[in-house]
Amino acid sequence: MTPIRLVRHDPALRLAALLITLYGALLGTLAPYVSTLAVEVFGLDDADFGAVLAVASGVSAVGAIGLGIRADQSARRRPVALFTLGLMVCGLALVSALRSPLSFVLAHAVLLPASTSLFGQVFALARLAAACHPPQARDGIMAVVRAGFALGFVAVVPVWSVAFGSGAGLGVVQPAALAVGLCMVALVERHWPRDGATPWVDRPSGLRLGAALAEMLHPRIAARVLALGAVNGAVMLYIALVGLSLTQIAGRSAADVALYVGIVAGLEVPLMLALPRIMGRASRGGLIWLGACVYGAHLAAIPWLAPTGWLWALTLPGAAGGALILTLPIAYLQDLLGDRPGAGGALMALQKLAGDASAALSFSVGTWAAGYGLAAGLGAGLAVAGASALWLMDRRAGRAGLAPA
Repeated sequence: MTPIRLVRHDPALRLAALLITLYGALLGTLAPYVSTLAVEVFGLDDADFGAVLAVASGVSAVGAIGLGIRADQSARRRPVALFTLGLMVCGLALVSALRSPLSFVLAHAVLLPASTSLFGQVFALARLAAACHPPQARDGIMAVVRAGFALGFVAVVPVWSVAFGSGAGLGVVQPAALAVGLCMVALVERHWPRDGATPWVDRPSGLRLGAALAEMLHPRIAARVLALGAVNGAVMLYIALVGLSLTQIAGRSAADVALYVGIVAGLEVPLMLALPRIMGRASRGGLIWLGACVYGAHLAAIPWLAPTGWLWALTLPGAAGGALILTLPIAYLQDLLGDRPGAGGALMALQKLAGDASAALSFSVGTWAAGYGLAAGLGAGLAVAGASALWLMDRRAGRAGLAPA
């Protein structure tokens, strides 16, 4: 498969894939246990932890936008990546060393959320490096790099399951995540291409902050980010509902939740790697719409099939739809700001913010009115509506370059 060969043999693409894989492993080590750490280890109550999550969501978006714009302004991406990783390492070191509620809040509300902009920065590097290869291979390259995140995440989850089953305490996850973060710092320091010495051209944008923000918030761009946010909201809602739907059923347990999530994430990896074989046969917007329909059907069916053996049949459509809606929007958003790879990466943070809002709305209204079944149905409906709106906007735009194909 050509995209895999290109990533393997191109040093910058290989670095991007490795960094994303390690980032997936870091989040797989930390993210599933943050809420338990907050309440059981650091003594926060539900309201306190909710406030931490709310602040973290805003800091993540602001950090991604600010650092993305800064990288475009100067075209000095290596120092920005090192600064971002510095925030990550400082946050993890702080909470690992002090083990206090204040250190936990500072790390998880400010430092670690600000460091999530690394995701967009690595994909900005991948986009720039992909410019040295045939244009038709770019979506496939992004799919291969994105598959690394799922691979890293899936690889560490069973390791921690065994570790906790053997008696390890939750307090070890942050030092372990710190070790992964330090490996990422070493990789960037040693292998990130030196600014001005790259085989691709990366010109400074010269835009002031206000002008760059105005460019990102142009109605043509903002409408598409919101539409993709509705699609992404289905993924956020799935994460919230799968555990609640399964653990409240007699005969189901947290082990079923872990197994289901693990199967879906594990199947996503080969399906993402296989995406280049279908790209080009349909428009990117059309494939996102197809992915939203398949993933939405999977999401809507979970609460109804949770008591039955048919639940496990949903893992395949869940992985197939997820492979499409987790991968294709990356290149789509980058193409909205084609000559601003940093700001294009920051649009991913805005998409996630919109997705969080969509998921929260579906969950709140659905559970208030009828329960998890309605919440899942609303989230699926919003995802399909967002993908449909995206496809219609691109179709009406009509002109090449105005909207990604």
